[in-house]
Amino acid sequence: MRCLMYAAIFIAALLSGCASTGDWSSDIPTKASSKSSKATRVNLKNQSVSKIYAPSDNLWLRIRDGFQMEAMNTPLEIEQVRWLSARPAYVHRSMARSSKYLFYIVQEVHARNMPTEIALLPFVESAFVTNAKSSAKAVGLWQFMPATGKAFRLTQNVFRDERRDVVQSTDAALDYLQRLHKQFGSWELALAAYNWGAGNISKAQKRNAAAGLPIDYESLTVPRETRNYVPKLMAYRQIVLDPQAYGIILPELENHPYFVAIELDSDIDVALAIKLAEIPADEFHSLNSSFNKPVILSNANQQMLLPFAHAEIFQEHLKQYNKPLSSWTAVQIRKTESVDQAAKTLGVDVDTLREVNGIPKGMRIRAGSTVIIPKTSRRPGDVPTAIAENASLSLEKPAPAVPKCPKSAKGAKHGAKPVKCAAPTVSKGNSSVKNAASQHKSASTTLANSAKNGNAALTSSSSASKRANTSQ
Repeated sequence: MRCLMYAAIFIAALLSGCASTGDWSSDIPTKASSKSSKATRVNLKNQSVSKIYAPSDNLWLRIRDGFQMEAMNTPLEIEQVRWLSARPAYVHRSMARSSKYLFYIVQEVHARNMPTEIALLPFVESAFVTNAKSSAKAVGLWQFMPATGKAFRLTQNVFRDERRDVVQSTDAALDYLQRLHKQFGSWELALAAYNWGAGNISKAQKRNAAAGLPIDYESLTVPRETRNYVPKLMAYRQIVLDPQAYGIILPELENHPYFVAIELDSDIDVALAIKLAEIPADEFHSLNSSFNKPVILSNANQQMLLPFAHAEIFQEHLKQYNKPLSSWTAVQIRKTESVDQAAKTLGVDVDTLREVNGIPKGMRIRAGSTVIIPKTSRRPGDVPTAIAENASLSLEKPAPAVPKCPKSAKGAKHGAKPVKCAAPTVSKGNSSVKNAASQHKSASTTLANSAKNGNAALTSSSSASKRANTSQ
C-alpha cells in the first residue's frame, strides 16, 4: 500500500453532546488561543498533501495499549456487554463509521495522557454519527447541548454549528473531561458528571457524605441513564479488548490519519468542493457536518476535511480551475419585512431566498438578520469576517389581520356571537367623524340596554390583536 505523506492532520477537538451546562471556570480558552485554531493544516499554496508520512500499524492495538481504567465486572457492565454482543450488525456499523474519526480522537487523547477508553465515548454518545441530534437538542459526535457548546466557544451561527465539527467538538469534549477528572479525581465520576452534570454529582456526593456513605461512582444515587453510562463505555472496552469472545469482528483500522484539514483562501461552494475533490457527497457531508449552508467561508476560520487521496485530487483540480469558486454571498436585512419584500429589495428570486435560508412560509425576517443570496456584480466578494463570525437569522410571524368594526348595528340577530374588530381611528381635527363615532356609541348603548329587556341583542366589541413572535 502506498504510504501517503501528509502535511497537516493533528488537529484539535471539542466537547460532548450529552454534556450538561454549568460549573464553567474562567480559564476556558478563547477562540484565538484554542488548540483547534492553531492546528496544522494543509495550505495549498505552500505545500502538498503528499508530503506527510503516515505509519500503518493496527489502530485497535494502539487503543488496547492505552487502556487505563479497571474493568467494573458489575451486573450492569455484563448486561451491556450482552446487549452489544447480541447485536453484532449494529456494533459493526458503528465501528465502521468510527474508522474516519477514531485515529484523530485517539491521537488527541494520547497527547493529553488520557486513558484511551475516552476515545470510545462517541460510541456511547452518538454511535459515531457526526450529525446525530437528540430529542434534547444535543448534537454531534460528543452530543453537545447548545449552552454547553457556547460555554466552550463552539460557534453556532447561520453558516456553521461547530458542535458537529469533528475537530472542534473533540477538543472541547476532552477539555471538559479533563476538568471533570481534576474536580472529582476519578474517570468514572468524570464520565458520570459529563452525562449528568458536575453540580448534580457534587450534590449526590454531599448527600452520601452526610449519610456516612461512600462517595465513589457506584455508591451514588443517580438517574438510570447515568447509572448505565459508564457500564456502556466499559462494555465497548471489553469488546475492543477481546472481540472474538463476544462474536464481534472489528473492522481493520490502520494507525494513520483518515482525513486532512484544508485551508482555503477564498469562499468556495460546497458543490464545487465535492466536484473538485471527486468525493461522494455523503462522505463529504459526514466529514464536514458543521456546514449549514452551500458555501464554505474563508473568513470564518473554517476548515474543510477531506480524505487524503481526495485531498490530493482537490489540490490538483483547484490549480487548474480558473472560474469563480463561490456563487453565494451574505447580506444583513436592514428592516423587518416579509420574504417577498426582502427578495424584491435584494433583487433575488423569492423561492431561492426562502429555500437556501430555510424560511418557512408566512414568516417575516427581522432587522439585523443575515441571509444567503446568490452573488451578483453588485456583491462579488467573499463574505466579510464580521458577518461570517456573527451571522444570525431571526424570524417572526406577522400580526393577524383584524376586521374593522361594522358601521351600523342593523341586521344584528338576537343571540349572535360578538365579532372581534378594530375600532375606527378618529382624528382629532375631524368633528364629523367624532360625531359619527359618538352616535355609533350611543346607538350601541341603547341597543345593549334594550337587549337586557329581551327586545334585541347586539354586542359591539373591539380588541387589539396580539403579535406572536418567534425567532430562529
